[in-house]
Amino acid sequence: MDVERLRLLRELAERGTVHATATAMSLTPSAVSQQLKILQREVGVPLLEATGRRLRLTDAGRVLVARTDEVLAALDRARADMDAYRDTPRGTVRVAMFPSGAAMLLAGLITRAAAIGVEVLGRDIDEPAAHAPMQLADFDVVVVHRDERDAAHWGPRIEATLLLREPLEILLPPGHRLAKRKRVALPELADDPWIGVEGGLMVDDVLRSLATVSGVHPRIVQRVNDFRVVEELVIAGIGVALLPRYVLTARELTRKPLSGIRIARRIEAVTRAGATARPAVNAVISILKSLAQETNQHNTRPQ
Repeated sequence: MDVERLRLLRELAERGTVHATATAMSLTPSAVSQQLKILQREVGVPLLEATGRRLRLTDAGRVLVARTDEVLAALDRARADMDAYRDTPRGTVRVAMFPSGAAMLLAGLITRAAAIGVEVLGRDIDEPAAHAPMQLADFDVVVVHRDERDAAHWGPRIEATLLLREPLEILLPPGHRLAKRKRVALPELADDPWIGVEGGLMVDDVLRSLATVSGVHPRIVQRVNDFRVVEELVIAGIGVALLPRYVLTARELTRKPLSGIRIARRIEAVTRAGATARPAVNAVISILKSLAQETNQHNTRPQ
């Protein structure tokens, strides 16, 4: 049943004549009559009966008018709800993050979003940044990290918001020969065993770009994605590793910046094009930017 035809039936019930209904609805009397006849065919029972020059509702017509009031009230409530979604942040936003990013940002995002009426459903997923467009089939926002030298464009269907540039440092085993240096040069580590990560992930991309710009090819002996496990391998003296500056470690470890080469990861929030028109998604992006800025301010030191 068409809502506008139901509205005409209700107007007729209130005004009593087709002419009065037509005037109120800015239609011609013939148009009103035609629409009411169509409605009557749709429901399959008589809705109106003539009493002289006027029409009155049948019992079925009165029942339908009562239901029409309920339908129109529900539509009004639905419009109000949609207006609220357009004007204020509310609802649920699904967010995927790489694990170390989730450790850094997710708790703050959930609590701050909840304070303004937005529920964040977060997941930590260790995927290459290039997979973000596919992840957007299941998530509203995907937070990724990639080598800052990665100049690949996301394309017109994706929007990316830069959250943070985070330097990477060298993690050295206890008692390492370079542990007392303020900085270390990559050629000095050319003969050291390295702990890397799975191919395609951020650290592997950084190691590859380091090899390109320096000519030093790190000798990777283990590939471990979890930075907490990397930490244990370094403590055990199995090798050296790269670690983002703001990643917390469980124990005191020797961390050194590289000299002569700037290395960092770029952390971005990726959405489908136009997704930030939804206030809740826009609010999540704003909160992520604030959290990243605070993290940077609390941890910044010269590279």
